[in-house]
Amino acid sequence: MTLIVLTRHGEVPGIAPATFRGRADLRLTERGRAQAAATARRIAECWRPANIYTSPLRRCVDTARVIGAACGVSVSVLEQLNDIDYGAWQGLSCDEVREREPEAYRRWLSSPQTVRFPQGESLQDLATRAADALRYLIGHHSDDTVVLVGHDSSNRALLLHVLDLPLSGYWRIAQDPCAISQVRVDGERGVVASMNETNHLASP
Repeated sequence: MTLIVLTRHGEVPGIAPATFRGRADLRLTERGRAQAAATARRIAECWRPANIYTSPLRRCVDTARVIGAACGVSVSVLEQLNDIDYGAWQGLSCDEVREREPEAYRRWLSSPQTVRFPQGESLQDLATRAADALRYLIGHHSDDTVVLVGHDSSNRALLLHVLDLPLSGYWRIAQDPCAISQVRVDGERGVVASMNETNHLASP
């Protein structure tokens, strides 16, 4: 069985108020660094990961390195965990997109599976990458625990895949900064054992 301990990077600028961050290579805030440290403590106390995989973006790499140091485990970049490419929307606030492209923004909120970001990706592209990441992990870690450090978007796509849910359910899954979800994959069967746990972040 493969046990995937899935987490999101710590807080970065642009989470609140919300902007389309995507491939922007942002640094963790002070709060984000504290969240990463708390997550590292929780993972080191509860699991013995064989490896830690991260999105190539700095906010994930920095979070993963803190976890790796706590667990004494190396960190590897897995390109498939990269954030969705928002294209021309990257760097814009939700209010700016709503004003410039009201119909496309409405569809993004109501039926996200129908949207392709101008000069960017679609949820279908993201879902393909998430499935590729799962195949890689199952193939290389059939009896291991591994940690994945990804993004709100890539984590949702991976969880939807394991739950066998359509992309239209994208907004029904929450992935808070440095929340932990557990996914167990045994052969072809995947089970989400827990999702979006944040109790460890309340610790001092």
